[in-house]
Amino acid sequence: MSDTGPTTVLPRRALTVGELLDAAVLLMRDQARVLVPLAAALALAEQAVLHPLRMLAGTGPPVWSPIESDLSLGWYWLLLAVGAGTEAAIIALLGAPAARGAGAALLGRRLAPVELRRGTRPGATLLAAAVIGLVVALAALTGPGWFLAYALLGMVVPVLVLDGLPAYRAPWRAVRLAGRVGTRAAAIRLLGYLGWWVIRLGIGIGGYYGLQALGLFDVSAWALPVATATWAAVNALAYAGLACLDAVLHLEARVRTEGLDIRLSRAPDGVPEPVLLAALR
Repeated sequence: MSDTGPTTVLPRRALTVGELLDAAVLLMRDQARVLVPLAAALALAEQAVLHPLRMLAGTGPPVWSPIESDLSLGWYWLLLAVGAGTEAAIIALLGAPAARGAGAALLGRRLAPVELRRGTRPGATLLAAAVIGLVVALAALTGPGWFLAYALLGMVVPVLVLDGLPAYRAPWRAVRLAGRVGTRAAAIRLLGYLGWWVIRLGIGIGGYYGLQALGLFDVSAWALPVATATWAAVNALAYAGLACLDAVLHLEARVRTEGLDIRLSRAPDGVPEPVLLAALR
């Protein structure tokens, strides 16, 4: 059963940057039972995918920085690009349940875990995540192209889940929403990524060396599994938080530029949620 009544997660009004970031964290906390375990499984799979490239690039734990004597610059650049792509794909996959939770929060409800998985258009979401991951990885190979690709593609899955548009129209609508009001949403998405990147770096490195300082066991002898588990755990929180930020940004952009809050306030009782949140065509 879902909880009804007002929630403080996502108010029906235009939000400041700080309020958007706070709303994303509140949404992640409310839906942590689904988002965090799923994010952890995907983050652990990502570590397995990246491991061969890390070995080819000559990097080592805990921060997977180049070991000078073994450095292969070409493989290292590819590692960074593939890592950027896997990140983007995972965030997109998590964006489906995050969008469901955000949509319910805007309507004053809190979804139960089983409800969070419904209406997420899994086939379209999987395809979108694969395409987004590929595009971001290719853009990352150029260096600065990553910023543009990452900033503009964050709302594709929330559009798929909430707006009720055909899948082929979702990317263009997502880019348009991200580019409105002076690319406000795109800039906030980059800001959110930077914030979580700093948190990840601090906790990831601090956690590894903190275990080493405790002296409970020989961390250096278990460097690979310890670093892998540490980064998977930290990334799980970051990916869930960034997916929630995408969902919040999408709905806030619609409130700010399409009057979604006015439409909801004027809707008669009994209108189904998908109809309430569907984009005007």
